Amino acid sequence: MKSSYEINEGTLAIISMMDGHSKVLEDHGDYVIQQKSFDILDHSCKYFGSSYEGRKEGAKAIIGANYKLPIIVEDERNMVFFPTTSPEDKECIWIAVNKIRDYYEHEYNTTKIVFENGIEILLSLSFRAVQNQIFRATRLSYLLKSRKNK
Repeated sequence: MKSSYEINEGTLAIISMMDGHSKVLEDHGDYVIQQKSFDILDHSCKYFGSSYEGRKEGAKAIIGANYKLPIIVEDERNMVFFPTTSPEDKECIWIAVNKIRDYYEHEYNTTKIVFENGIEILLSLSFRAVQNQIFRATRLSYLLKSRKNK
């Protein structure tokens, strides 16, 4: 078990666990980390030269939303993650939007996400809620890229 983790290009999702640990899904495996998902995200933002709060304020200014904001962990490599619940919630899962191949309604109020490498996760969220979060994260990524290319 690792005690700290930096999000990287292979990170698919960070899943909160009940005991203050997180399960990190990567392209080629998964790990249990002795940190809450929010702490991993904040640490990773700092690792790449900002902070969660700074990235949150930036996302708020770019897309004009106020809650459950997607976060640009690292912009050069387009590492944008969105939360499934309030970021401070002990059940929050952070998902890399650019790693999603497909998503669809599984059963009532559950949505299955399929990542590029075929790994699947089932979320206790409606399809519409997931679709909205994916839209916000994609919009944030697009707007940031378009500003850089001006």
